[in-house]
Amino acid sequence: MQHPLQYPLTLTFKIAALAPQISVTDGTGREILYVRQKLLKLRDKIKVFSDSSQSQELYEINADRVIDFSALFTFTDSQGRVVGSVQRQGMRSFWRATYDIQGPGGNLYTIVEEQPWLKVIDHYVEEIPFVGMFTGLFFSPTYGLQRASTGQTDLRITKQRRVLSRTFTIENLAGPLPEHEEVATLLGIMIMVLHERRRE
Repeated sequence: MQHPLQYPLTLTFKIAALAPQISVTDGTGREILYVRQKLLKLRDKIKVFSDSSQSQELYEINADRVIDFSALFTFTDSQGRVVGSVQRQGMRSFWRATYDIQGPGGNLYTIVEEQPWLKVIDHYVEEIPFVGMFTGLFFSPTYGLQRASTGQTDLRITKQRRVLSRTFTIENLAGPLPEHEEVATLLGIMIMVLHERRRE
């Protein structure tokens, strides 16, 4: 990825695919990350590529345990160096999704679902035939990326719905971020999206 990233970022989760796929594009429409997760894996091991051609592997994401909502996901680069991790906060996340993101030097951010009741409405309205396709026009759950040291919300993730995909937009509210923070936070957001999809 080229840094600093050009916001807003668009994260598209393709729900029509047999295996979960996530494509990330920057504010210019350029694809900067691509993930295709293998089906039926008991222990998550996810490869992250520079684009959908899958010709250049940038990162690998490994879970520390078999399927578990509180698993620790560690991010390594193509040289095997740890660049960060993310972990869902167990019981606290049953109502309000909460994830801790760490960089090599320690805590960076906490992803916090800002209006958890919207997720409940969003889920049930989505099941109504025809109407469900348009819930994204009315309900847009949001997640704030709060800096661990100050509690300030530096990024905001907003969920939108399309007919054949789920789309999340990532807005930068705080200005340029250091490269190591952008890498860890973006990979952490991708894991959050995959997990929240499983909960629906």
